[in-house]
Amino acid sequence: MRSQITRSEAETEAFAASLAKLLQPSDVVALFGEMGSGKTAFVRGLAAGLGIRDRVSSPTFSLVHRYRGKICLSHYDFDRMTDPYELEDSGFYLAIEQGDILVCEWSERIESFLPEKAVRVKITLRPDQSRLFEVSDPANRV
Repeated sequence: MRSQITRSEAETEAFAASLAKLLQPSDVVALFGEMGSGKTAFVRGLAAGLGIRDRVSSPTFSLVHRYRGKICLSHYDFDRMTDPYELEDSGFYLAIEQGDILVCEWSERIESFLPEKAVRVKITLRPDQSRLFEVSDPANRV
């Protein structure tokens, strides 16, 4: 497990950008953390680390945003998902098959459907407003 404390959005983005360089096509990054913990800032950093220059925002109402790059990034927000079987309709499995890197906010909602090799990122908002990132990767790359 890898741990990192960040004290600003810029530090969060830089940390995520460093992790992005270790990811491979079809990887799934599952984010766990409360509202305001820095999930979207983390995704912005992943996108930057993958060389994606598009403006990254949370897909709260659309479920998924896809950003094109050398490796595409599919950014999911499962906060409003009521039925985990909606994964099929969301294009989740297709994005994995076509080699996108997937990053999922509110992974608690789909935890039992995550691939075994998913990179899990637990984000804890600390009393001093810093964030603790705990990253576990079954493949031990990150």
